[in-house]
Amino acid sequence: MTDIPAFSDIESAASVLAPYGVETPLIENADLNELLGARVFLKLETLQRTGSFKFRGAFNRIVRIAPTDRSKGVVAFSSGNHAQGVAAAAALLSIPALIVMPMDAPKSKLEGTRARGAEIVFYDRTRDDREAIASAICKERGATLIRPFDDFHVVAGQGTVGLEIAHAAATKSVVLDYVLAPCSGGGLVGGIALAFSTLSPATRVVSVEPENYDGMRRSLVAGARVAAPGGPLSIADALMAPMPGEIPFAIAKRHLSDAMSVPDKALSSAVFLAAHILKLTVEPSGAAALAILISNGFNVRGKKVAVVLSGANV
Repeated sequence: MTDIPAFSDIESAASVLAPYGVETPLIENADLNELLGARVFLKLETLQRTGSFKFRGAFNRIVRIAPTDRSKGVVAFSSGNHAQGVAAAAALLSIPALIVMPMDAPKSKLEGTRARGAEIVFYDRTRDDREAIASAICKERGATLIRPFDDFHVVAGQGTVGLEIAHAAATKSVVLDYVLAPCSGGGLVGGIALAFSTLSPATRVVSVEPENYDGMRRSLVAGARVAAPGGPLSIADALMAPMPGEIPFAIAKRHLSDAMSVPDKALSSAVFLAAHILKLTVEPSGAAALAILISNGFNVRGKKVAVVLSGANV
């Protein structure tokens, strides 16, 4: 049996994060409401420390490393958002960090990772095994591997996004019909689904992935973890995990209502709409949940829905 977090672990993560993270706003936009014929609430993880939700899970995991092991450092593999989250969390705790990053990672994410003091080792995402590279470095240094999504404390940390959405909706006297969130390995949407299973069981949580990188959708259909076919690299560089992690999928089987996929064209349109209509900077990966709505891939007319904008690192 896969050991998965409980709601109490999300509450514990929220307590740990409170002095360091940002409780990001949940906002409503009249133009978007009119466009979709719904009440749409945007969770702005674009305003989180490092510009994405990833800081939450990274800090919640790293802060729990035993003091005797901290000097050995931490290692992560990431195309950029988890990299920056790990680098920032490690810097706050005075822990050395090394990140294994693809050579084609967005420049802003590389610069953000370096600026937070992390060492970077590059790999070719079409040829190299990033997990093997990271594991070898951990073995050599005795460092702690901080996985991007398949980790008990990382998932609990990401679940604080759901905790905040539910609490903010309650203060507005709103019971949400849906919460939509981008999905790569499933840590974010799994954590959110776990939070809502306690705080608002009637709310349906839905994941959104790029086409051909829709491992969560395919796994839910199959009833077991399976890999998506992949293919040409998606514009959503942060959402290309081939399949969901064991922990996120164990949660998803119990609590995720649906899983959708969206083409790159819709992702581009969502980035454009966010900039020109909502006046928000959102990266393609962070705009996946918005993309499925504006492309009419998921009908929410007459509903109340929260959309997680998970990253701003264009």
